[in-house]
Amino acid sequence: MPDAASPGSGRAPVSFVPPIPVRDRLVAVLDGFGEIAVAVSGGVDSMTLAYVAHRFGRAAATMFHAVSPAVPAEATARVEAHARRHGWDLHLIDAGEFADADYLRNPVDRCYYCKSNLYNRIRRGTARVIASGTNLDDLGDFRPGLHAAAERGVVHPFVEAGITKADIYALAGAYGLDDLAALPAQPCLSSRIETGIAVAAEDLRFVETVENRLAGLVAPGTPVRCRVTAAGIVVEVGKDDVPPAEAGIAAAALCSEAGRQFAGIRPYRRGSAFLRT
Repeated sequence: MPDAASPGSGRAPVSFVPPIPVRDRLVAVLDGFGEIAVAVSGGVDSMTLAYVAHRFGRAAATMFHAVSPAVPAEATARVEAHARRHGWDLHLIDAGEFADADYLRNPVDRCYYCKSNLYNRIRRGTARVIASGTNLDDLGDFRPGLHAAAERGVVHPFVEAGITKADIYALAGAYGLDDLAALPAQPCLSSRIETGIAVAAEDLRFVETVENRLAGLVAPGTPVRCRVTAAGIVVEVGKDDVPPAEAGIAAAALCSEAGRQFAGIRPYRRGSAFLRT
């Protein structure tokens, strides 16, 4: 089982509760739904849910993954790699959120429109119960996507089984899903765009380029965020770490090459682009 995460890693500390009872609770919940369709983003939560449902569930599970400018290419590659490795029935879809003007204007409840489009598109492809990777820890946050899920009858097996983020990391580690057990939190790229600034595919491509370039300059697992703000591009590194000078220099150079205003580098703060007024 992996060691607990270090402070500022962006990961939940791994639980030392034996994973078998956790798995059994989850499987019991999954079996109660029968055949399910898992919305797989590429993060540790939904990927671990897909793995357990496929390997241990009594009923068949189909996986749906949305390919979008807001989804990092490495997340899609991770989903496809696991589907090949484990034999998942995987469907790649375009959820259509970039054709939704409400999503593109990036209001405070942007996630509602994102998830509405995603679940509507999955529903067009299957009559099965749709399952998300939401866990108990998510319920304490402002998550408009949960409202969209409730409207569409989406179920949350981790929540029903009483499973936390730490439990999920423990499950991933216990079953050798090492790439998942090492993943920091990975919200969609649109979360880097400050509320009220319209979501644009070219901005998301720039964000992904910057984050990929800077990831090699920090310790593995350290969060790196490229924020598009009203003041310009802000880069956040770590949570408690001092941002490395190399990251600031690299970010400034990338902004200069792209003709963008570099507004500085600062410690990572979760959700800092999300402005509630």
